[in-house]
Amino acid sequence: MIISFLITVVVLAISLWLISLLPLGVEVDSPVKALLGGAIIGAFYGLYHFLPEGLRTFGAVISLGLIPLIISIVIFGLAALLVEGFRLRWGIISAILGAFALTIVNSILTWILTAVGLIPALS
Repeated sequence: MIISFLITVVVLAISLWLISLLPLGVEVDSPVKALLGGAIIGAFYGLYHFLPEGLRTFGAVISLGLIPLIISIVIFGLAALLVEGFRLRWGIISAILGAFALTIVNSILTWILTAVGLIPALS
């Protein structure tokens, strides 16, 4: 369990570092700051997943996906608020763009690592 969290944090940190290189208004000063941001994002996503799956699914279906989107944006912005070297240059616009980019880049990296065999496939 702790190994999967650490792998998630490292993948999130790499994703954060990669999206900081894109012109989205997301700035990360160093890989250590990206690692801290990844740990905070991973911890908050973990807390979100403590909610029963039926409740999360119901909220997502009723709001047509708006609730999970807002939660992702809030978590991304909260991580930027808590980590000193992780900034959102354009405020909420950077949080929205960063949350979308983080989801896409993180999914691609996770897919690659699963295909290579470094991360076990979810059943």
